[in-house]
Amino acid sequence: MGLPRFKRPGGTIESSSNLYVANCGPAVGLTFDTIEAVFGAYGPVKGVYLADESGTRVIVSYHEERSAESALKALSRRACPELGGRSLHIQYSVHSVCQTRNVNANQYLGELPSFLSPILEKMSLFQKLGYAETVLLDQLTVNEYPPGVGLSPHIDTHSAFEDLIFSLSLAGPCIMEFRKYSTGVWLTSPDTLNDEEAQNSEKSSKFLRRAIYLPPRSILLLSGEARYVWHHYIPHHKVDVVNDTRIRRASRRVSFTLRKVRKGPCECEFPEYCDSQK
Repeated sequence: MGLPRFKRPGGTIESSSNLYVANCGPAVGLTFDTIEAVFGAYGPVKGVYLADESGTRVIVSYHEERSAESALKALSRRACPELGGRSLHIQYSVHSVCQTRNVNANQYLGELPSFLSPILEKMSLFQKLGYAETVLLDQLTVNEYPPGVGLSPHIDTHSAFEDLIFSLSLAGPCIMEFRKYSTGVWLTSPDTLNDEEAQNSEKSSKFLRRAIYLPPRSILLLSGEARYVWHHYIPHHKVDVVNDTRIRRASRRVSFTLRKVRKGPCECEFPEYCDSQK
């Protein structure tokens, strides 16, 4: 339903007819129609929009402020059965002056949380693997996954973030799949790719598939072709099969994804997949 026409507020907003809703969106298996139906219980919804390229945050725009206020009080920080049991994090939002497909590199929201310092220190050691530049990360996304909730196939926007993307898994494990789609198929928007393929993904002729197991407290690094070409995806189910062993997902999984915001166009070696080089 479009890209952001609103933005997350930098300070406190007393009231607004627009809500910024985190832990909610197509990348976690929730369609715009489903989101609108749930929030529509509190008043007529003008529209539901992506808040950014992650697909895990949306803007719900009401016609009246009192509808937004009712929804915020009823849904914020509470598990919502109609939305896959996800705990939503909601605050008021405001109109954005500019529309963009990328993060706003000039909209600095402050330092990363201090409790991440030991983790960032460990990540900085990855330069010893052959990366020329020191790893300096300045963007953090936190997502919470109840049992059975996954992540739709997507590639992080090239022009939004630099090469290295780190993902820290906490609380519970999961399987993450990587898919390299055949020519033309990858052009499909991440929120419209058919998740039903996951049930028979090994038999699909549309993409190559690789899967890895992410145990709790593990760090995943995406770089090069894995970051720029392969979609990453977490199946929407409650049990993963690892080496013929069935592993039930925990009651809660939390991921910390850390990136570095790109300040200019992407000049990667994969122009056919790159929004900067189209």
